[in-house]
Amino acid sequence: MSLRVQFLLFASLIHIVLIAVAAQLRTTNVPLFLVSEIILLLSIVLTTKLYRGFVRPFQLIAAGTAAMQAQDFSLKFVPVGQHEMDQLIGVYNQMIDALRRERVSQHEKSVLLERLIQASPAGILILDFEGRIESANAAAARFIGQAVKELSGLRPAELPGAWGPALAALPDGQPQALRLSGLATYRATAAHFIDRGFTRRFVVLEELTQELIKQEKQAYEQLIRMMAHEINNSIGAINSILHSFQHYAPQLAPADRADFTEALDVSTARNTQLANFIGDFARLVRLPPPAPRPTDVRTLLRGIARLLQPQSAERRIQWHIDLPDAPLSINLDAQQLEQVLLNVAKNALEAIEYDGNIWVSATLNPATLTIENDGPALTPEVQQRLFTPFFSTKRDGQGIGLTLVRDVLLAHGFRFHLGTNEAGHTVFNIIFEKQV
Repeated sequence: MSLRVQFLLFASLIHIVLIAVAAQLRTTNVPLFLVSEIILLLSIVLTTKLYRGFVRPFQLIAAGTAAMQAQDFSLKFVPVGQHEMDQLIGVYNQMIDALRRERVSQHEKSVLLERLIQASPAGILILDFEGRIESANAAAARFIGQAVKELSGLRPAELPGAWGPALAALPDGQPQALRLSGLATYRATAAHFIDRGFTRRFVVLEELTQELIKQEKQAYEQLIRMMAHEINNSIGAINSILHSFQHYAPQLAPADRADFTEALDVSTARNTQLANFIGDFARLVRLPPPAPRPTDVRTLLRGIARLLQPQSAERRIQWHIDLPDAPLSINLDAQQLEQVLLNVAKNALEAIEYDGNIWVSATLNPATLTIENDGPALTPEVQQRLFTPFFSTKRDGQGIGLTLVRDVLLAHGFRFHLGTNEAGHTVFNIIFEKQV
């Protein structure tokens, strides 16, 4: 029972008693009856005034409570001229002002933080109390290769590719490097924050690809330049000496002359091969900026297929070419891209020993190119090192083919990926769109 009901019951009981007493005095003592009637009227007036003064604070409290429950911090009360009521109203208005300022401040900070997260070049994954992804910014979705909506609700261990195993065991405050397909390199860092008294985690992903490639290239550029300088100087002098020795061949006995000449030829040829070997590395570090112009990629692909056809026929490898009828015209450096496609196609061909297939396909919208082979699938260890300079799975490989491919495509700003599909085939994809 509320206080208001209790007050009304009490006041009603008192006035019933007064009315009963007045009714008794009406017949026994008229003057006293008139006095009791006046007292009864004054009591009713006083009770009504007290009731209004008693109920109004509760009405104000109820209205203020309802406003706070509705999170409406704009409702304020005007003083009514009663000391106690005005004190209550003053305290309430101060509290509402403080809550409104705090709410506005928190909202502004929340909006600022959200915009900073969305604009950040680093990928940010915010987890809920159960360790599932509650929100992710655009950079994180781009790194992982899925839309933001697709990431929501997943645990880090359920992310595709190498992301899942790497982020599943990521401890707080201990950054880990993650390299995908031997090209993209990221640094993942986990930390936590307090939300409503409970701990929540978040993960920050930083892309290090361009910085590492730049440092890596500077390192091997210096090494190759030094090697090329020293070796070319020595080769030139040695070839000059070997050429001079040719003049002594007529002075030798006929039985020794052939062996002498053959030894000189072999030495000269080996020196030439060594010079070409170093020249390949030198050309890699002296790669000029692309000179783009509109080029039909279909023409480049057909030329490469004709070039590799004899070798393919010898090993019974079938080419399946599916190109659009309309020109696949892309603004690019034709000479550099032709070298890229030749390296990729040769790798696909050399991955198959005998009796295999190579599929070449392209699309116009979006403009993409796919070269696929059914040779042995790439192992996870090999896939992590594919674009590493000087790494090769071939016995006599130099490890610069895919490095050249990487540098040319990055210089053009094209996206690309080398990996194994669900069928176990090795697939090289090029998306002829500028990277964002």
